[in-house]
Amino acid sequence: MYIRPFDPWKAKLCTCPFKYTLNVYTGCDHACVYCYITSYIPNAFRVRTKEGLLPKLERELRRFNRRHIIALSYSSDPYPTIERELGVTRSVLKLFKRYDVRCLLLTKSEVFERDLDVLSELKCAVGITVTTVDKRKAKLLESNAPSPRARIRALERAKDAGIPVYARIDPIIPFYTWEDFEETLDALSFVSHITVSTLKLRPDSKGRMFAKFPELMERLWPLYERGEKIGGYHYLPRELRFEILREAERKILERGITLGSCREGYRSFPSCDGSHLVPP
Repeated sequence: MYIRPFDPWKAKLCTCPFKYTLNVYTGCDHACVYCYITSYIPNAFRVRTKEGLLPKLERELRRFNRRHIIALSYSSDPYPTIERELGVTRSVLKLFKRYDVRCLLLTKSEVFERDLDVLSELKCAVGITVTTVDKRKAKLLESNAPSPRARIRALERAKDAGIPVYARIDPIIPFYTWEDFEETLDALSFVSHITVSTLKLRPDSKGRMFAKFPELMERLWPLYERGEKIGGYHYLPRELRFEILREAERKILERGITLGSCREGYRSFPSCDGSHLVPP
């Protein structure tokens, strides 16, 4: 089955409403230093297509309950580099249109702008993840992803096309991206909903962060050592996380945007993931 219920691990702090997820590709070549997929997908930063995806997906969609949402994508970005050439995600969106599927799209690419003609006819909401608008920091964190400003410009065009739009500022990294939070938020002030989440480290991502940001991690890791370990992830101490989240919430609400938080044990409204924006 390609369409699967979201959160198969039943994460302790996950507050997502029930939805399904579809990963169009296997792996993701954005190669973000902090990425969690390397802990369970072999060769995670190498993108592969799925044999027979479109005909198999169409068979599944014929039986799919159209009340539910399908999210693209959480274990691989729906717009990796090869999507520009192959257009597999575009073909999936056309199937969604044919079968009247409700869709929640999330990406770190601007290539979805190519598909606004299809997306504008879907029951969908479109979101981007922006860790920071600082171009230098973003390139170090997300070496192969398109620039944050390019993603933001594409999202503005989606809004102009009448599509509900949202964003994730994720992960928030103390001493690094947190310093740019207000500038990042200002660049996203046109969206309806923003989900925030602090950096959570698994052994593989911790190793990459130490290798790439040794001085930063000398300051950060002692904080994580005092924190919690939940579902295989190292978290910042709860009091520090909540201090950051409260400040993020205040700044988001000041701009008339609703708040989501992801796997934090913190509040969200009306939803953590922006799924409330998808038309019924």
